Amino acid sequence: MSYKHSYLVTIQYLGFRFHGWQKQPNLKTGHLFLDKTLKFIYKGVRFKSLGVGRTDARVSASHFAFQLFIDEAIDFKQFMIEFNTNAPSDMRALKIEDIPRNFNIIKHPKIKEYRYYFSYGEKNHPYAAPFLTRFREQLDITLMQEGAQLFEGVHNFKRFCTKPSEVTKVQREIKYCRIEENTELTASFFPKESYVLIVRGEGFLRNQIRLIMGALHDLGKGEFGLGFIKESLNPDSDIELIKNIAPASGLHLHKIDFKS
Repeated sequence: MSYKHSYLVTIQYLGFRFHGWQKQPNLKTGHLFLDKTLKFIYKGVRFKSLGVGRTDARVSASHFAFQLFIDEAIDFKQFMIEFNTNAPSDMRALKIEDIPRNFNIIKHPKIKEYRYYFSYGEKNHPYAAPFLTRFREQLDITLMQEGAQLFEGVHNFKRFCTKPSEVTKVQREIKYCRIEENTELTASFFPKESYVLIVRGEGFLRNQIRLIMGALHDLGKGEFGLGFIKESLNPDSDIELIKNIAPASGLHLHKIDFKS
């Protein structure tokens, strides 16, 4: 089915009340609310929206994109006004732009940056729950920082994927994986100290970031050493699957860079 026009729209959303991005029967999802907004703005106009990927329940995105196929030419300024007037309060459009007719948002090469915000120790103010995870145990952040760097490069991530199939491409490249002090995402109700795991790559497996965060959490609380992380990336090792999946609400899709 062909459409007369195609645009790239950049949005951001808080995922705490969404059951992920992808539409699912009888569940509130990001894509559901997006299409409801577009249907209200463009009554009677044929359109289709296609997201750049999926996010899990409660995962947020400060930079997400979707491709809008539509039979009506769009006035960009008016679109921004009407979308942000009618979209739910936890979703906002940042930009809309023309794209080539052969652009495919799924197949087009891109770099994604995910950030996982966390703290440890004293319980946080409840208002912080949508934005960062609090781990109860005391954590060795320095050791976790060393462990994070071990994930950089091309590795076999079969142990850092939920239910991979026989055809799942588990060999992936992580271009950057570091733990830093969080100085960007702040609020008056945030803890005095918090941290962020920053991961960049071209594509990620199901729950890969949350499983990496779970492994780094277990490393930080002393369940194992750096050698375990190294062995977990060795496809010939007899280590079982990593089972500690960090909570979803600390995970944010921070940025998407489409290669020109």
